[in-house]
Amino acid sequence: MKTIGWLLSKMILLRFVMILCGISVFVVSLTVVTYSEEILKRGTGGASPIAEYALLLLPVTASTFMAISVLLGILLALVELSYRSELTAIWATGLSPVRIVFMLFPLALIIGGMTFLIADQGVPRVTPKLIDWGIGEYGGKKAGAGSGKAIWMRAGNDILRASGANADATELTDIIIFRRGPDGKLLEQIKAGTATLVNRRWQLDDVIIYHAENVKPNRIKQLVYSGNMRPAREGKRSGEPSEMSTVDLGYFIRNAGFGIKPVHVFETWWHRRMSLLFTPWLMIALCIPLAVQFKRGGAAGRLFMVGLALGFTFSIFEGIALTMGEVGFVPPWFGAWAPFLVYAAIAGAMTFKAETVS
Repeated sequence: MKTIGWLLSKMILLRFVMILCGISVFVVSLTVVTYSEEILKRGTGGASPIAEYALLLLPVTASTFMAISVLLGILLALVELSYRSELTAIWATGLSPVRIVFMLFPLALIIGGMTFLIADQGVPRVTPKLIDWGIGEYGGKKAGAGSGKAIWMRAGNDILRASGANADATELTDIIIFRRGPDGKLLEQIKAGTATLVNRRWQLDDVIIYHAENVKPNRIKQLVYSGNMRPAREGKRSGEPSEMSTVDLGYFIRNAGFGIKPVHVFETWWHRRMSLLFTPWLMIALCIPLAVQFKRGGAAGRLFMVGLALGFTFSIFEGIALTMGEVGFVPPWFGAWAPFLVYAAIAGAMTFKAETVS
């Protein structure tokens, strides 16, 4: 029985790697050819900029197509077994779908770990470099504190805006603090040229205070602001939540999103990142009981099409649920885990039916 599990794991893993590599190389090559002129302009000559940019794109592309590659790898392996009527022989040995799913759990864990590492470590590492290149979809993005993009933060009812920060996020420039009352009405506006974090308190220099009442503004050389707010550290302020590591996402969650985005956006993506570990196992749990219904070669085409339909509907459902979690329509954990739970229930029902029939 262990031999069957090993052979199935080997077949699926081989096809998964080949499909992922093929899709990734094709997409990266197409992107490089499309933007080759811009890539060469940013290089020092020769073909090295093209190779460098292709390597930077590879983790992002692989992360995008990881789930579909897993699904196709499983389906191709099962279709091949079904076409040669070897699935019938496997079921004849007395192996149940549940047992096969658990036999393939180590494989699912390995692929899930690969998926998580690429999305959590590979993508965040290359994204700032891709933004620096500023080609294609990254052309409109700006990274780092010196990009000129406003930094927004929040402390209680107060809102703060700064135009820049140093690498350690202990010095801010061109600060505006909007002091608001409990009802949200503006009480006063504080402008400062610079702000320095000293003993967890912000020391403002060259301060002008505008009051809500129509009175003359106050000009003060220095002012200490005790609001508990801090901008995101260098490198963590740039990019979208989908391009951050779980450590960065946790940092934003603990600091209420720094006013850049609502905290539930980062919570949704944190849960989404965790779900990547188990998505390959879900694909296996869906496809194995499905294969029981298509044992012989004549049903191989239907097995592939039904499995592919399940995978694509899962991706659509996942995108919708994730968007609902980002906009706050549903709790963050629900937006990230709802598709997994629903399709896990479908896989359970299919497995129960397969066990009953067999």
